[in-house]
Amino acid sequence: MPISVHAETSTFHLYNDEMSYIFTVREGYPFHLYFGARVPDEQEFDYLLGEAWMPSSVGLSAACPHMSFEHLRCELPFSGAGDMRLPALEAVLATGSRVLNLTYREHTVVPGKPALSGLPATYVERDDEADTLVLTLADDVAGIAVSLLYTVFAGRAAIARSMQVRNTGAAPLVLERAMSGCFGLERDDLELIELAGSWARERSVVRAPLHPGIQGVYSLRGHSSHQFNPFIALAEPGCTEQAGEVYGFSLVYSGNHAMTVDVDTYHSTRVLAGISPEGFSWPLAPGETFQTPEVVAVYSAHGLGDMSRTFHGLYRERLARGAWRDRPRPILINNWEATYFDFNEEKLVEVARAAGDLGIELFVLDDGWFTNRDDDHGGLGDWEVNTVKLPSSLAGLARRINELGMEFGLWIEPEMVNPETRVWREHPEWVLHAPGQPLRPCRHQYVLDLSNPDVVEYLYDRLERVISSANIAYIKWDMNRSLADVYSQTTKPEDQGRVWHAFILGVYELYQRLTARFPHILFESCAGGGGRFDPGMLAYAPQAWTSDDTDAVERLKIQWGTSLVYPVSSMGSHVSAVPNHQVFRITPLKMRADVAYFGTFGYELDATKLTEEERAAVRAQVAFMKQHRALIQYGEQYRLKSPFAGRGNECAWMVVDEESREALVAYYRVLQEANVGRRSVRLAGLDPSAWYEVCELRADASSSRLYGRPASGAELMRIGLDLTDESAGQIVSGQGDFLSRLFKLVRVS
Repeated sequence: MPISVHAETSTFHLYNDEMSYIFTVREGYPFHLYFGARVPDEQEFDYLLGEAWMPSSVGLSAACPHMSFEHLRCELPFSGAGDMRLPALEAVLATGSRVLNLTYREHTVVPGKPALSGLPATYVERDDEADTLVLTLADDVAGIAVSLLYTVFAGRAAIARSMQVRNTGAAPLVLERAMSGCFGLERDDLELIELAGSWARERSVVRAPLHPGIQGVYSLRGHSSHQFNPFIALAEPGCTEQAGEVYGFSLVYSGNHAMTVDVDTYHSTRVLAGISPEGFSWPLAPGETFQTPEVVAVYSAHGLGDMSRTFHGLYRERLARGAWRDRPRPILINNWEATYFDFNEEKLVEVARAAGDLGIELFVLDDGWFTNRDDDHGGLGDWEVNTVKLPSSLAGLARRINELGMEFGLWIEPEMVNPETRVWREHPEWVLHAPGQPLRPCRHQYVLDLSNPDVVEYLYDRLERVISSANIAYIKWDMNRSLADVYSQTTKPEDQGRVWHAFILGVYELYQRLTARFPHILFESCAGGGGRFDPGMLAYAPQAWTSDDTDAVERLKIQWGTSLVYPVSSMGSHVSAVPNHQVFRITPLKMRADVAYFGTFGYELDATKLTEEERAAVRAQVAFMKQHRALIQYGEQYRLKSPFAGRGNECAWMVVDEESREALVAYYRVLQEANVGRRSVRLAGLDPSAWYEVCELRADASSSRLYGRPASGAELMRIGLDLTDESAGQIVSGQGDFLSRLFKLVRVS
């Protein structure tokens, strides 16, 4: 993954076998030239600069009036220089000026990838996995130096970018905008893809053509949000899962974000990604440095699926970390939908015993285990075990669960506090709240000020005691409300603009300390379901609760949309009871499992209430997942039939191992249709010259050969897998609504 620097032409070319990223320095400023499929390395590409003068534009300088920032694709657009679009960097100097003039000073190329202080980021384990270019710009008058970091990975069509801003002057300054990266494309014939939604319907795929002006996604909630995931893609019209150009941009950050696409009237497109500038102002004293989060840009010439698999591999292997990064995840049962707050120790052991008899490996105690927590009105913040509900305390309960042959897990929500708790009474100044203004509740709870190091220290101390008190193998870390009245009562008035970002840095610090203290524990992040499902969280918790909506039909769209960026191994997915607790739909147990398999897999129900027939089915499901979870969670995923297409009645996806020797294909049909004729789906990721035994897997763990003969990979990918349903209103034995089918493919000689 070389980084070529041509000193004669001031051209920088970052490339690997899949892609090229090229920019040049002209008149002291870095301008983007090309991002796309790999091209041969050359001394110069200046013809791509497009420096023709445009009417009404402001020149770079009196010496260079024929070039304008407004119409060139700047690597770092800054304020006050005639670029009439949104900048990536804006600062207020001690003089009140916002005018900057950052010019090239030096560059270095370092093997590997430097860590980002205080922030999650992708990483490498060996220096030969990546190279990093550090480009330094400076403005001596303003007293600012900026380092632009570009990492190009070997074998991955991805570039990671971030920015460091240093105050090199003698006076303080304030950053009001510091974006992670700017990407310029000399085209506007693209479609914007975003992942939008709300609670219980997260990450729906929304696609619309670009138009002049600004489009994009954002969050002002203090977390990445259910509403807009910190991801966008720009795709060619007609780009499919397997064909067409697409650019994907993913921000490794869990707080307020902004990802904007700005199309000018000359058909040029600028992508900005980073911390939302709304409510952000970061004072920098002389000598201080600010580090932005990282944005990862992926290029694919082979469709959305190829883009997704690049993100999957990078985030699964070089963003997630720790003991659980590469390990198949345990099959769990969570007591939340089984009991909610109404439980005692004996009820929990009863549920765990029933689950253990079915082969389930991990019992998770959800909300309600601590004092003053019989509903969601109290208890958060003190973190003291309720020994009335749990007379053996956590240690005794964990021991009883372990004696059943199961691991024990626990739910926490560190960032929140309820009124009338001890910590609220003793430290009211630790609650985010503007004095004199009304308290604004959500779910009867408020937010602790994690921008305050004392709060982080308190939470670490309390949670470390709780977790070390028992044999805990899993932690579910929840966060059930957005930030609203954001004012830190322990921060100076002039520093209040730091609080949003400093809060997230506090969350990261607490995560880092707890995961370092308990490296054997599997952490799963959660935020009212999927409200903080982002790359920043994956750096500490390798899996996340995908959504509070566990309905199998709804999960088709949720898991499909999530998979545009995030790997199967990151998606918490459970089989829940019916009628479903979110949409009250009744779906077959088989379909619920067939959807939930494509994630970390578990159960969200009362195992003591299962019928004998259901117990037999669950036992078979657990056995199936144990046999196939390594393939499912660490294979390559291919999306085949979108639930967002047409009437959304069908969905199909598959996973394939690295050598294309084994695959699992899942097909789902929501409602039975009458007299539809032949149906098939084209597979992907197979070896076209190989032959595969194709078997349909049944709910009772039996299987049947689909064709009575092996089928070639070419046939399965070009003609398709036959899905014809002869029961379309004619055969009594047909399943009807909520059909799911699983197929296993094994390469044969």
